[in-house]
Amino acid sequence: MLVLLAGIFVIHTATVIMLFVSTIANAWMVSKNNSSGIWTNCAGNDCDDFFVSEEPALKAIQAFMILAIIFSFISLVMFMVQLFTMEKGKRFYITGGILLICWLCILIAVSIYTARIPQYYTPSSQYHHGYSFILAWICFCFSFIIGILYLVLRKK
Repeated sequence: MLVLLAGIFVIHTATVIMLFVSTIANAWMVSKNNSSGIWTNCAGNDCDDFFVSEEPALKAIQAFMILAIIFSFISLVMFMVQLFTMEKGKRFYITGGILLICWLCILIAVSIYTARIPQYYTPSSQYHHGYSFILAWICFCFSFIIGILYLVLRKK
C-alpha cells in the first residue's frame, strides 16, 4: 500500500509540473521556424499577440489551464493533509474530487484549443502540434486516472 501511495504521489507531482510547463511553454503549434503557444505567436525572434478574432477563445484556454494548475496543486496539498490527518479506512474523496475538477479544466482548455486555433495555421502541412499540447493531453489522462484512484483508494 505504501508503494501505491508513493507511486500516486510521484505521478501527481509529475502531473503538476507537466501542467505548469505546458501552460507557460510556447510550443502548442510549431513549424520549422515558428512556434505558437497560448500566450504568444513567435516567428523567428519576433513574438506578437494572436488573432484578434480568437482572443476570447485564447483567454478561455489561458484561464482554464491556470485553473487546472491551481486545482492540481490544491489536490496535491490536500492529499498530503489527508494522508497525515485522516483516520484509517477512510477514502480520499476531497483529493479525488479536486483532481477531477482539474481534469475537467484541462479537458475544456484543450478542447477549445483543438476546435478553434489550428484552423488559422496555413498551410497546415507545415505546422504540427508541439510538446506543450501533447503534455496537456498527457496531464488530462494522468489527472483522470489519479482522480479515480483517489476516490477508490482507502487509507490503510
